[in-house]
Amino acid sequence: MKKISVIGTGYVGLVTGTCLADLGHEVVGVDIDKAKIEMLLNGVMPIYEPGIEELVRKNVEAGRLVFTTDFDKAVKETEIVFIAVGTPSRDDGSVNLDYVKSAAEMIAKSMNGYKVIVDKSTVPVGTGEVVEKIIKENYAGEFDVVSNPEFLKEGTAIDDFSNPDRIVIGAESTRAEKVMREMYEGLKTEILVTSIKTAEMIKYASNALLATEISFINSIANICEKVGANVVDVSKGMRLDQRIGMKAFLAAGIGYGGSCFPKDVKGLIQMGNEVGVDMSILESVEKINESQKLIAIEKIKKMLAGDIQGKKVAVLGIAFKAGTDDVRESPALALIKGLQQEGATVVAYDKVAQEQAIKVLGENVLVESIEEAVAEAEVVVVTNNSDEFKNIDWENMQMKNKRLVDGRNIYDPAKMRDLGFDYVSVGRE
Repeated sequence: MKKISVIGTGYVGLVTGTCLADLGHEVVGVDIDKAKIEMLLNGVMPIYEPGIEELVRKNVEAGRLVFTTDFDKAVKETEIVFIAVGTPSRDDGSVNLDYVKSAAEMIAKSMNGYKVIVDKSTVPVGTGEVVEKIIKENYAGEFDVVSNPEFLKEGTAIDDFSNPDRIVIGAESTRAEKVMREMYEGLKTEILVTSIKTAEMIKYASNALLATEISFINSIANICEKVGANVVDVSKGMRLDQRIGMKAFLAAGIGYGGSCFPKDVKGLIQMGNEVGVDMSILESVEKINESQKLIAIEKIKKMLAGDIQGKKVAVLGIAFKAGTDDVRESPALALIKGLQQEGATVVAYDKVAQEQAIKVLGENVLVESIEEAVAEAEVVVVTNNSDEFKNIDWENMQMKNKRLVDGRNIYDPAKMRDLGFDYVSVGRE
């Protein structure tokens, strides 16, 4: 059993700390945001993630998980300190490390003995050295810095932690490696130990490749539409190649979004440019993704004979994918903005992401139900593949117009046309 503090109770910090407590460790979740800690102390989750509320409650009741704003006490009483704070993008695509640097300085000023400082946030290569330098400037004792990137997918984060594909530990000392191995002893998976810089790069490289797969298959989908091929079958045929694999990100749609892929692609492009490496592959990935977000507008225009001025369009799904309330960089937001610029009237619905969407879109765009959204719409666009949208009873849905753009290929084209819909998807006739 280890005593662990996790600095930051956002998405990564809360999931990581809670799951570590569930492994049997004593965990303190720390945040300078008093309102967020107050929420957690009252059993209210600051994030949406299936299963997290129940898991937090279980471990709080067991005495393994506590939350506090007392930074100094938390660091002093624990041997492993995770940094899990935000690392947003700057306007130029570079990563803002201000929160990481601030956390490192506060940790250093609270240290009272040997500790392993773990970078859990997604950070550029070389951040471990930055953290080490800050701590040395403020603390004279022994410590180790470790990079331990997270590979959590929103919507399945608890299972991703409990059943990981791999655990990556970037460590420069056998002492730190031993501590980290002991901490993860309850998880059965391969542990890859590398240098700190290599571990930092693994996270970026992994996300960049997954983003590349998405932009690649979307390019193939656009060709499929022109030549009469079916991208769903193309993807299936590709995945059967063991060199590609059944879990490859080859589902065509309206682009990727969220807090990781856009930020990490931008960050890696910026890193490459800084050291003089040609990053045109990832620049193309980003360019394709941005154009793919707006592809539904052209499909809508075609359905309406080119005129969408003043027409009502219903958008179902605002989160960037199913199983989350995260609307950051969501293709749906780009689509809604594009439709509004073209003069369309947009109504939108997303049960899970409604609260977050209101902050971005305002209350006037949001409606309370699928039925309300689609009733008077000229065209309906589905932008994520949640079960709620997959299971819509279109046969009995009361609609003025049966026009549907399927931005995630979740419906059978033949069935939708049998139901009388003017139906289009992505990369299929």
